[in-house]
Amino acid sequence: MSTPVQLPVTWAPRRNRAVLLVLSAVLVTVFTVIAFALPDNWQLNDRVAMVFSGLVFGAVGLMLARPRVSADAEGVTVVNFVRSRRLAWPEIVRVNFRQGDPWVTLDLADGTALAAVGIQPGGGREQAIEAARALRDFVDGHVPVA
Repeated sequence: MSTPVQLPVTWAPRRNRAVLLVLSAVLVTVFTVIAFALPDNWQLNDRVAMVFSGLVFGAVGLMLARPRVSADAEGVTVVNFVRSRRLAWPEIVRVNFRQGDPWVTLDLADGTALAAVGIQPGGGREQAIEAARALRDFVDGHVPVA
């Protein structure tokens, strides 16, 4: 069994993030090199479009590398691909991570669910399970203020 997790803590698929950051840099570099290596009959706007394409693909890679879940004494911050959301502890009813789920899902007090993509088995199934259990323990251990 691992050591208990202490607040504040951040969970993120680090291996995925490292691969995506490197891939984004490679895409921008390759498209830029291709833009300058094009034959002379290619115009400036074609070259600019190649560099722009590399920047767009790199930006998509950076967006895919964003997900993380951070917990502190006041609550949880869930950062997904495009949006982030701050939740106070009482807003989280349950932490779900069933076998086959792509990531953790948080059941919220308002009846909705929120995907917490930062805790996913892509970076290692056991690490994701441990992170989900730790988050569940924090949610279960929170005593609402009366």
